[in-house]
Amino acid sequence: MSAPSLEGRTILVVEDDPRIAGEIAMALEDRGASVVGPCNGIREAIAAIGEISDLSGAVLDVNLSGELVFPVAYDLARRAVPFVFLTGYDRSLVAVRFKSVPAFEKPVRPEEVVEALAAEMEAVPQRRSA
Repeated sequence: MSAPSLEGRTILVVEDDPRIAGEIAMALEDRGASVVGPCNGIREAIAAIGEISDLSGAVLDVNLSGELVFPVAYDLARRAVPFVFLTGYDRSLVAVRFKSVPAFEKPVRPEEVVEALAAEMEAVPQRRSA
């Protein structure tokens, strides 16, 4: 079974570790996605979300240099944009509101994250530009 293509999909990466961000971005691009970011802070991520009309999904690091990413997650949820979490801590740090969102403890294989995000995006119809 081959992995679904992410061709034509725009994915936001919010991660403050350059190595991990690069690995995730490369795995997404290998599947055909267009990657925005990586953003390493909440303000930068929320600004990027506002500028992207066709955002398909996102990968969010829970802890961005001491700031929790939940304002970004709430913005994405409000826009019905699927996402997954990465965390260097245990999953209990994820807000109750997002307990059904896939969360991966670092270290993680980037392909696993991409697979989970692709599955989340499959569950939400692809947005069409007007």
